Amino acid sequence: MLSVMQDTTEKIKDTNQLNAADKSLSEALRISFIILTIIMVGLVIGFLVFGGFRVVESDEQALVLTFGEIRGIGEDRLLKPGLRWAWPYPLQEVVKIPVTKKVNLAIDTFWYIERKNMPGELDPRYDGYCITRGEKQGQIAIEADGNDYNIVHSKWQLTYQIDDAESFFKNVYTDDVQPGQSYADIIAQSTSPLLKSLISDSIVTAMVNYTIDEAISNQFRITEHVEELLQKKLREIQSGIKVVSVQLNNIIWPQQINNAFLESIRASQVRQTLINEARTYAENTLNEAAGPVAGELLAVLEGKGNISEVEEELLWSQLAGAAQEKIAQARAYRTKVVETAKANADYLQKILPEYKKRPELVLQKIYQDAIEYVLDNVDEKMIIQTTKGAGDKEFRVLLNRDPTLKPKSGEKP
Repeated sequence: MLSVMQDTTEKIKDTNQLNAADKSLSEALRISFIILTIIMVGLVIGFLVFGGFRVVESDEQALVLTFGEIRGIGEDRLLKPGLRWAWPYPLQEVVKIPVTKKVNLAIDTFWYIERKNMPGELDPRYDGYCITRGEKQGQIAIEADGNDYNIVHSKWQLTYQIDDAESFFKNVYTDDVQPGQSYADIIAQSTSPLLKSLISDSIVTAMVNYTIDEAISNQFRITEHVEELLQKKLREIQSGIKVVSVQLNNIIWPQQINNAFLESIRASQVRQTLINEARTYAENTLNEAAGPVAGELLAVLEGKGNISEVEEELLWSQLAGAAQEKIAQARAYRTKVVETAKANADYLQKILPEYKKRPELVLQKIYQDAIEYVLDNVDEKMIIQTTKGAGDKEFRVLLNRDPTLKPKSGEKP
């Protein structure tokens, strides 16, 4: 009996000890859970507060997306450079767009594959090229078999930048930038196919408006044309991309026809030289004939000029050169004839009363004066008198006399 009581007492002590241990463990677990909860809440708060900060670089603008939609209105839709805050992903996403960086894009689509032994024909599977229109003579294009086109190879370079971040994001931006990747590199890589397609189409459209000679010699005008076409296409799709420049780095005719093309260039240069010489000769002739206003006067005389009588008189007053000399001589001759006629009229008026009295005497006097004038102005005089009853006589005169025998009056012997 005593042993049973002792066993029961020991079991009660053990049970009390177990209850105290459970309580201690339960309390420890409760405290640990509270501490863990505080830590987790702190981490969440820290993540929401500090994990939302983003650095927008000086060459970037950023858009904040709330569940895929752009946040903000007007200027607030864009984050300027600096330290900015937004809710962490997936609540919000910050997309950075490089807006000041200029990107160069090489366009080799229209260049040929360079190799040692050039084949006799182009291989369109590998060799790129552009089509230029045929030459012109006047306003009529030279055509063979319906159309005459030429082929050129060309290398281009496009320089562009993003000037409207929102339009670019909406209509062009496709690839998401992963952690550790550069926004500028990924955007340039994803944009290149679109830009290559658009500029290739612009180059083909522009080049067909020029001859091969114009394409080789007037590269500045062609690059301007391509730039205008490309910028127009980018505006139409609202890309937010601005064309900074388009450069034509190299352009050449097909190497398979190099010798023939060089001969054609030489012939064209000779032709142009002859044309320039002819134009220079025509201009010099006109200037010598009539001075600086020769071209305008010629147009008036041909009925091509549309000017008033006052303007025409002004042109005639500015006449110079041989034409002015001829006109001056004509005017002097006209003055001389008029004055001589007036003098003769005055003379006849003076002798008219005497003529009415003694006509034969007046005529004899006029005849003698004429003979004296004639004889005074000749170098050699030969007087032949006829004799009555002498019969027919033969008289010979040497017209081509030797000028060395006796010089003319006014000449040195």
